[in-house]
Amino acid sequence: MEVLTNAEMQRADQLSIAAGTPGFKLMLSAGQAVAEAANALVEEGPILIVAGPGNNGGDGFVAAAELAAQGREVSVILMCERDQLQGDAASAARGWKYPVLPFNPQAIGKPALIIDALFGAGLSRTVDGEAGAMIEAINANGAPVLAVALPSGINGTSAAVMGAAVNATETVTFFRKKPAHLLLPGRMHCGRVRVADIGIDAQVLDEIAPQIFENDPDFWGAAFPVPRIDGHKFARGHVLAVSGDAAATGAARLAARGALRAGAGLVTLATPRDALAINAGALTAVMVRPVDTVVEFGELLGDRRYNTCVIGPGAGVGERSCDLVHTALTAQRHLVLDADALTSFAATPERLFESIKSSQDNAVVLTPHEGEFPRLFSDLSNKHPGRSKLERVRTAAERSGAVVLLKGPDTTVAAPDGRATIAANAPPWLATAGAGDVLSGIIAGLLAQGVPAFEAASIGVWMHGEAASEAGPGLIAEDLTETLPAVHRRIYDALGVEY
Repeated sequence: MEVLTNAEMQRADQLSIAAGTPGFKLMLSAGQAVAEAANALVEEGPILIVAGPGNNGGDGFVAAAELAAQGREVSVILMCERDQLQGDAASAARGWKYPVLPFNPQAIGKPALIIDALFGAGLSRTVDGEAGAMIEAINANGAPVLAVALPSGINGTSAAVMGAAVNATETVTFFRKKPAHLLLPGRMHCGRVRVADIGIDAQVLDEIAPQIFENDPDFWGAAFPVPRIDGHKFARGHVLAVSGDAAATGAARLAARGALRAGAGLVTLATPRDALAINAGALTAVMVRPVDTVVEFGELLGDRRYNTCVIGPGAGVGERSCDLVHTALTAQRHLVLDADALTSFAATPERLFESIKSSQDNAVVLTPHEGEFPRLFSDLSNKHPGRSKLERVRTAAERSGAVVLLKGPDTTVAAPDGRATIAANAPPWLATAGAGDVLSGIIAGLLAQGVPAFEAASIGVWMHGEAASEAGPGLIAEDLTETLPAVHRRIYDALGVEY
């Protein structure tokens, strides 16, 4: 499903109004959706609506009138004077035939539900003063909170907390999600998110042409590789994973097994001779080939059947890893770079980017975590105020010429052309040693089967999260590959594939 920035959502409203749907009708539909969500969340007891001076407050007034008409006990706290409201918000307020309470935290009382209609997704200034005090009082009250569009205090595009933010139990948003419903820290304030249809025709997206998507099978399902009845293993690609020395072999084996479980027809581990016995004794379906030097690696790639490489997990930091990467790029192989392969270019990231751009193969995926990302993109640190993860990853992809995947609880994938996906399905126990190595292998396995790089990275991230959920708490990295068959079946069911 498409994800819209604040500007894109505003444009959707404008296009809908220009096509003949009055803005007030959209507000009526939004308010009614809020009322429906409120009734579902709390079936009885008093409801308090905290309304702001803009259209978000207008949605709140519509919800208040709708709930009162249904017999619910409703009160409204308004941030401004009624006569200061303008446009559709003023029209909505006229539909509320009762007094409004003063904008004072003490007016909150003991409601069964608080509806946060204070600020919308487009908030761009710091929340402080009376508004900040009200948000703190809402959070301290203890009643469940239903946020309208987005919890007040969260910027819809960047997901940043603008000084203070409401902690919602549930959020009802309209037409499409915003980045802040998926990215941290915004997502942590949203609770459950429901998307309501308020009458905006999906055809407006043709003109908006959004480039951000929630990472799920609805987005990439058509690209998912399903084996053909007349196929064979050689048609599903051959992944070559690079192992480190005898003291660092486990990571590459995790990646190799991930590639095999992702559907690659064959997987080979290129291993130094001092680690050959270790790797051979620990692997069965994955083959091993002795490779000590970059020259030997290049000779191995002379076999065109090795169509994808994964370099980095346990490979070692240094010039040798850089040379292995350049060799794979020169050989025009699909390539996943993780861990040590990324750190090896910390002093000369432009050297890597130039090599990627000069390669004729556009299927290159970089998979850093937050510790590795600034080693290649030092000016895109997550410590930069106001710079969202989405913005950082898209800039990195454009600069490097590769698909960039920045791992985390909100893993974001971006292509050089600006397309991006945001994942929200990773459980917290996925943060464990070796999990990223498995992810790099899954992506390599998908690339080997001919999946385009952006889709392969996005699919890999989603499968990775689902595999972790399937394994459950107590997960270790080795469990991920063992739960991938269940994830495959889930995807097949979603796609209507018989098995």
